[in-house]
Amino acid sequence: MATVHHWTGLEARALRLALRLSVRAFAERLGLAVATISKWEKLRSATEPRPDTQAILDTALGRADASVHLRFETLLSEMAGPGQVAAGRRVTAAGPRAWEYESWTDDLDRAVVALSRQNFTFADSLLGRWLNRFTAAELDDKGLYLYARSTALLGDLKRDQGAVLGPLSARHSYAGARSIFTQLDIPRRVAQLDLSLAVVAEMSGDLETSARTYETLAVDDRLSRRDRARARLWVGTALSKDGNHDYATRVMQAATREFEDLTEPDDWSVAHQKLALARRGVGDLTQALHFIDIARSSGSSDSPMQRVRLDTAHGHILLSDAATRDDGLRVLGQAAGTAAQYGLVHQLRSIESVKASSEGPPGAPPTVIRETNA
Repeated sequence: MATVHHWTGLEARALRLALRLSVRAFAERLGLAVATISKWEKLRSATEPRPDTQAILDTALGRADASVHLRFETLLSEMAGPGQVAAGRRVTAAGPRAWEYESWTDDLDRAVVALSRQNFTFADSLLGRWLNRFTAAELDDKGLYLYARSTALLGDLKRDQGAVLGPLSARHSYAGARSIFTQLDIPRRVAQLDLSLAVVAEMSGDLETSARTYETLAVDDRLSRRDRARARLWVGTALSKDGNHDYATRVMQAATREFEDLTEPDDWSVAHQKLALARRGVGDLTQALHFIDIARSSGSSDSPMQRVRLDTAHGHILLSDAATRDDGLRVLGQAAGTAAQYGLVHQLRSIESVKASSEGPPGAPPTVIRETNA
């Protein structure tokens, strides 16, 4: 339950708002003059109630129920920001309270779900609520952990939106989160951020660096077996984008077997999608269609991102055969509509690149899809 060691007009106003009372009703509740409450409202932290009135406020807060305490804490944390002057003294941020840690954790879980559905606006509001409230310098280890997780998820959001490089990008967020997890000495999280940074390198076209990092992480004991299998799969995607389709296929098939052993249907579906693109790269359209059919019939269909990826890969394969070109353009149009609806900028660029390649001169090399690994 919330307690106040020393009341000022600021805390009194927060209590009034938490009780959802007007100035007049609050004055009646406390047995004080309306003018007194109005003075608190005007001067806030620059005025202090008399000692006997402090006791009255203690009693009013103590008798309030849990929901009022929760609103009071929330309002107070929003009103009394870092550096605010209260009653002649400078107030510094105290960091999250116990209930805020719980709310922060809940918001992170909600943000993960929102990101999986590409609800970027909602996810951004959940993450910004905490990243804008606190700075890393004022947090203890528990707060730092939540801050780093929030920053890493912000990186995922920026990556899915196609903001890969720059000061407000996925790479910037991932590097910040990695620094905090290194400070906290959590090797598994550091390795996961290394994996995310490699994805960013691949998306920005640095295939050699990303492939080397993936290869290292594929045998890194800091990662879970699933994450190591994902790293192995992404070695294959980097190789395929660089034109090494046959070798890429062998690497991807090894990762696919791992996902089957781990009973990871979504990863298994993604692996077949990438195998389809690798086989398309060498002109084996029969195998490419076989693998993309497996990918489309397995895994989850809840994610707009994955629907766009599957449709883009499928359309790319169909465009490779003159007999199915119209079907390919139709599927790509469907993918573009979904990507535009959810703000998947990187995927839209991939779709436009695929369309442009289909209009190139005969015998031109196939265009590689630059999609996000996730």
